[in-house]
Amino acid sequence: MRIATMNGTAIRLGVLGCADIALRRVLPAVARLADVALTAVASRIPAKAVAVADDFGCSAVTGYGQLLERDDVDAVYIPLPIALHEEWVEAALRAGKHVLAEKPMATSRRRTEELLALARAGGLALMENVMFVHHSQHNAVRRLVEEGAIGEPRLFEASFLIPRLADGGIRFRPELGGGALRELGIYPVRAALYHLGALEVVAAVRTPATGELDMGGVAMLRAHPDVSVQLSYGIDHSYRNCYQIVGSDGRISLERAFTPAADHPPLLRVANRTGSEELRVLTPDDQVTNLLRAFVAAVRAGAPPMSMEQVVQQAGLLDELSSRVRPSAAGEGTT
Repeated sequence: MRIATMNGTAIRLGVLGCADIALRRVLPAVARLADVALTAVASRIPAKAVAVADDFGCSAVTGYGQLLERDDVDAVYIPLPIALHEEWVEAALRAGKHVLAEKPMATSRRRTEELLALARAGGLALMENVMFVHHSQHNAVRRLVEEGAIGEPRLFEASFLIPRLADGGIRFRPELGGGALRELGIYPVRAALYHLGALEVVAAVRTPATGELDMGGVAMLRAHPDVSVQLSYGIDHSYRNCYQIVGSDGRISLERAFTPAADHPPLLRVANRTGSEELRVLTPDDQVTNLLRAFVAAVRAGAPPMSMEQVVQQAGLLDELSSRVRPSAAGEGTT
């Protein structure tokens, strides 16, 4: 294994793929950071790599394997379709590169644990790109709960629902890892883990689906000592992006919980037990830049961050939810 070395203070980054999330959010944030230098972008389609490279002032590479061979790349960002994540995460780690992978970085808990073990053995950083946990609004919610603003937590509810895109896209291609659970369900699952810790699955229901493609679902879980958890997700729904924590003495609600823009001032609604509500306006924060700074810190430490333990728990919950949910002949949900 060739361990990547860094040139000066900037981490030299290569990108495997030209996905929309990379072009819209991650690469513009990379361009604003002095600690990261975009070196190359790879695509299986040469013209696509050239177009992106021209936009961001880096080299174009044809083929993902070719990028991993470059000596001027210390770390890679992998925004490929879900079904390709674990293959290329492993290839990048074996090439001695630090890795930031889009979520989920693998399609099972077993493979997630194997990839983390490979990273640790090589002294490499490995992070999964769940951006929202890097936004300060969630720390604000956590502090309020710890301070007793709503009494003892009793119920956690979270939803991430989006309308169907006009062209469908890879979300509707099961062979590429599409479907609602791992595309969107991962957000409310991770939010529950963030605020409550270990979770136990109680029940799961799948909305109508065609073949192996799940369009959405709901899940009921339990957190210690006695917190009920209700999660919903879907890719053919009216838009919803929020969570709330209901306690013995009040409630905290957060809209735009998972994908706030960098200039969005978060709004916390804090209600007392009678329903009287206070609106708290927080300072805007850039979760993409925060994510990249966390990745830089992990690269400099030469190890996966401690937060990756939640990624393992998350992968286990997604495994269990997936195994409990089977489409019937009529396409109706079962548990």
